[in-house]
Amino acid sequence: MTGVWVGIDPGDVRIGLAVSDAGGVLAVPLGTVQAGRDALTAIAKEVSDRGAELVVVGLPRSMDGSESHAATKARVFAVSLASVLTVPVRLVDERLTTVSASRALHQAGRTSKQQREVIDQVAAVQLLQSALDQAQRVGADVGELVSVAEGPS
Repeated sequence: MTGVWVGIDPGDVRIGLAVSDAGGVLAVPLGTVQAGRDALTAIAKEVSDRGAELVVVGLPRSMDGSESHAATKARVFAVSLASVLTVPVRLVDERLTTVSASRALHQAGRTSKQQREVIDQVAAVQLLQSALDQAQRVGADVGELVSVAEGPS
């Protein structure tokens, strides 16, 4: 697998973005976009500017694998995003990425207040790195392809 991927951790206030290298080995923070009406345009610009070939969006499932209100919102977001992009969008299970990101930032000495601006980026990096690693292991597509025609399930 080669080509740049963009990882997205959608949130109600901020949307974390991460990007991979062209070899699909390493995910790094890209930035944060404020959630709202201009978010899709800003994300589409980042995807285009980076020449991304795939976008992965975090799907927050419960620990038992079920989907809650947050997962439904992520699906709606992914469909909206897919409708403005020319590259595939895939939903990828992101259980515990934000918890893990918070833990890592805390261990690095950041207080909860200091984490607010970067936690979404760190969660996006963890989501994207997990997807890259899984794709390398299985040699196949990861997650669930988002279809604009079908809409959210």
